[in-house]
Amino acid sequence: MDNERNQVADRYLAQLRQAGRGKLKIYIGMSAGVGKTYRMLQEARQMLDQGIHVVLGLVVTHGRKETEALLEGLPMVAQREVFYKGKKMSELDINALLVLHPTWVIVDELAHSNIPGSKNPKRWQDVLELLAAGINVITAINIQHIESINDEVQRITGVQVQERVPDDFLQKADEVVNIDLSAEDLITRLKEGKIYDPAKVETALRNFFQPEKILQLRELALKEVATQVERKVEQEVPRTVQSRHERFLACISSNEATARKIIRKTARLSRYYQSKWYVLYVQTPNESLDKIPLDKQRHLINNFQLAVELGAEVLQAQAANRLSKWLVPVAIPLKLINVSVPDIGNAILEVVKEKQITTICIGKPHMSFWQIVLHTGIFNQLLRALKENEVDVVILS
Repeated sequence: MDNERNQVADRYLAQLRQAGRGKLKIYIGMSAGVGKTYRMLQEARQMLDQGIHVVLGLVVTHGRKETEALLEGLPMVAQREVFYKGKKMSELDINALLVLHPTWVIVDELAHSNIPGSKNPKRWQDVLELLAAGINVITAINIQHIESINDEVQRITGVQVQERVPDDFLQKADEVVNIDLSAEDLITRLKEGKIYDPAKVETALRNFFQPEKILQLRELALKEVATQVERKVEQEVPRTVQSRHERFLACISSNEATARKIIRKTARLSRYYQSKWYVLYVQTPNESLDKIPLDKQRHLINNFQLAVELGAEVLQAQAANRLSKWLVPVAIPLKLINVSVPDIGNAILEVVKEKQITTICIGKPHMSFWQIVLHTGIFNQLLRALKENEVDVVILS
């Protein structure tokens, strides 16, 4: 009975927090050309026909005639003209929208980086400002721009996507809609010149628009939307059975690529379970501030920043009997921990107990055979201790 009362109270408090905030609808697609902008404009026309105050804040048609035809008759707020590196650029005029205060606004290309000197560095931050002012927003994003699956997208496409949106932004969405299209239909649209200029079609077919790549991106998009729907159900439908409250701990080293993968995959796990999560870096004597190479220090700081952006609490630990200068980036909020034991295994265990961790996420060991043999005793001790505390271990490759 007490649990039911607490759940009702939590839902009521969440509703109070949401009161006054604008609604957010996100269209997700597996790639350019699936019809996200087209669908947003169709929805805007339907709203206009119903007498709803809707405006176009920023729409990018990429010269697609079918999409441009839908612009006719839709009210558009003039974009902010900015000169950057000798070129005139157009940006979302966030201040004009705040003054106009429409009921709904359409904002395209969510992952866009604003021109330096803009009010916000990123367009998704502009959207957050509109939502905070009580303005409802419809926006769009391609799956490859979601932060936590950046490594997976790079594996599929061979391209490192630079413009990314943090996962917790998607968690703010009231509705997430996947614009789906078969690989065959998408390639047909490309060949017909409905996505890119005809001069770019052959290059696109040799690179991004290959059936096997499109199918994998399509699967990622479907999974992402399914996760968002499940999260929404979990939030709004009361549970009849009390499940274990998950807490994840991502354990990272100074290995840049492995740490980044662990952080992103743990972020997705925590988002799926709607749980709190932590990132732990244990500073060994060999990586004290006066010994760690500058490139490793820079990579660590970047990964700390990534973890914070994805919603983690970052913990940095070192043995209490080997205190040295902390590797602390000034602009990143870290909690510094002095552990009473000298080895990494026991440092992890101490954090597990303090933070009530249920699942530890680690990377695949990059060790030689003899290194594994020499460290097996310590590793087995850690596994036994975790088992006694009913903590799961997930190895992320």
